[in-house]
Amino acid sequence: MKKLFTPYKKGSFQLKNHVVMAPMTRSRALNNLPNELMANYYKQRSGAGLIITEGTSPSPEGLGYARIPGIYSEAQVEGWKAVTKAVHENGSRIFVQLMHTGRIAHVTNLPEGYYPVGLSDVKAAGEIFTDEAGMQEHSIPAALDAKGIEHLISDFVKAAENAIKAGFDGVELHGANGYILEQSLNPYVNTRTDIYGGSTENRSRLIVEIAGKIAQKIGAEKVGLRISPYSQLSDMPLYNGEEVHQTYAYLSSELGKIGIAYIHISDSPAIPEKTHKAIRNAFSNTLIYCNGLTPETAEIKLQNGSADLVAFGRSFLANPDFMKRIEKNDPLNEVDYMTLYTPGEQGYIDYPVLG
Repeated sequence: MKKLFTPYKKGSFQLKNHVVMAPMTRSRALNNLPNELMANYYKQRSGAGLIITEGTSPSPEGLGYARIPGIYSEAQVEGWKAVTKAVHENGSRIFVQLMHTGRIAHVTNLPEGYYPVGLSDVKAAGEIFTDEAGMQEHSIPAALDAKGIEHLISDFVKAAENAIKAGFDGVELHGANGYILEQSLNPYVNTRTDIYGGSTENRSRLIVEIAGKIAQKIGAEKVGLRISPYSQLSDMPLYNGEEVHQTYAYLSSELGKIGIAYIHISDSPAIPEKTHKAIRNAFSNTLIYCNGLTPETAEIKLQNGSADLVAFGRSFLANPDFMKRIEKNDPLNEVDYMTLYTPGEQGYIDYPVLG
């Protein structure tokens, strides 16, 4: 049997197969609340050994996009309980991805009285969709002071505790795609001169502290981190290539010391082989690889040991029964890109399934 379909175990991290459903923003959380429609969506896709939810904000300030869910209120915790229950019924595990968008935000997407924040007040280039006024330039973030950083860290920790209350098996910190945790790593975006800016160690401090404090509260085996080295998504300016390499080597080493469950790598041709090797050498727990994989290339990565688990995004989006389809070698549905982020069932829970 192909490795994709066999159970996975490393330490206390156990899954029914080697396949992960990658996190994907879907914008169906009206009023930022998880709902029955979302529970249905995740239940449909619980063929995956591990599901990582769409980006979910740990605080009102982190809700940069329209209709994304949070996990900072009691109502949100209650809403997520239906999702975790639905996924667990099929023997799958589910981690919530904690995503604070930082400067990738517009004030009208946030609840009244809140505004976007960042490590610095460096505005992101480009535009973002708002339900109120369509496409708008990103808002200028307010630079967090020392107390603001403390508050940000405590928001992540509280959100992780809420996740366990909601029935999640763990949390994935979104340190990729140009959101606040990746913003902290980039010296062109994080221009701080205190202990959270400047050197590689200082710029990595926010992620390391958040991961460490969450591990103390809920257990390191319930914490993962997603990274996207060398990515320029969300106006992430490229900085010195060797410095990028050293940043992710250092970060992986520090997270290895904490003992978190996994690092989830958003792969791209821009990542040099030496960086892949440095991450693997520094981090002995689970490595998940995502982006551009087919069932065939994913199987190769599992067989040669370059990945412990493999993640698929769009394939699960358009194919609720993705695992069944690849097992039978049946054709896959195509993604309807017009309905990726629209409210409602269309392009969300109405993709056809086999039989």
